[in-house]
Amino acid sequence: MKILSPELYSASCIKRIEKPILTKEDIPYDASLIFNAGVAKYNGQYIMVFRNDYGANEETFPNARFYTSIGVATSDDGIHWSVRNKAIFDSKELLPTEEIKRLYDPRITIIDNKPYLCMAMDTRHGVRGCIAEVDENFESIKILSASAPDNRNMVLFPERINGKYVRLERPFTVYSRGGKDRFDLWLSTSPDLVFWGETELVLAVEDVPYANDKIGPAAPPIKTDKGWLTTFHAVDKDESRGKNGWEESWKKRYSAGIMLLDLENPTKVIGMSKLPLIAPQAHYETEVGFRQQVIFPSGMILEPNGEVKIYYGASDTVECLATASLDDLIALCTEKR
Repeated sequence: MKILSPELYSASCIKRIEKPILTKEDIPYDASLIFNAGVAKYNGQYIMVFRNDYGANEETFPNARFYTSIGVATSDDGIHWSVRNKAIFDSKELLPTEEIKRLYDPRITIIDNKPYLCMAMDTRHGVRGCIAEVDENFESIKILSASAPDNRNMVLFPERINGKYVRLERPFTVYSRGGKDRFDLWLSTSPDLVFWGETELVLAVEDVPYANDKIGPAAPPIKTDKGWLTTFHAVDKDESRGKNGWEESWKKRYSAGIMLLDLENPTKVIGMSKLPLIAPQAHYETEVGFRQQVIFPSGMILEPNGEVKIYYGASDTVECLATASLDDLIALCTEKR
């Protein structure tokens, strides 16, 4: 276990599944890096929509080109997965338009029993975030709306709030923050999932003690009696860090945070853990993979027994699962430190 300085550790209530739940070996087509998957319960089963970057490996990087596909897997227990033989999208084979170069980092939200995906979208004129409808069989995508550049990491709330759809997002506010990665977590609303506005700041990077670089949304929020339980990604950067993965230098560390947002006014943070929820600690999070020291939650499911499943990408290479009790997660957000 390689712990960077300053040392960060996962909350004691977090229980990791012992090994990644989805890797390139599980994929029946060309695959290299499997991570940042959206996960939900839908029509009586667990469904996962995952990112697959392929076309390069550690030996051929950086000269080989990555392509990106979005695959679909199903499960009866949320742990063991069956991957479909065909991706729902592949940047090498099919582009929705000539403007769009690829779609990636899918997040699933079920609203009124209908599935939607939030995705990052690389275009010829900038990085955008998009919202798409998915058919009930998860076989086709229809893009409903896309942001102006540069914005991404969008997640939808699972129900309307005060009659409006709500999303969390992370714009790239480069010029207003001194030209550095001082990216924050924002909220916007919409009457129809197409037109978005009423944008407000929810949480700034300087509000998170273990972040000095950027923060942003992670998994779609889940509703509890105490508020919207919400994960976020938090990044700290140290210029002295060396080779932590395939690149010559990877200076960032991604951890997962957790907070509670007000049920009626989710721009209001009513509680937040001052320490990470999940920090890189396992071997497959810290010592192997494309970009080591990376934890990125992208799915969260509340089970009837009070267990919360937290799905996350590790080292931008594998998809993993951790669990905790709902009561413990709420306590992290509300305890005084």
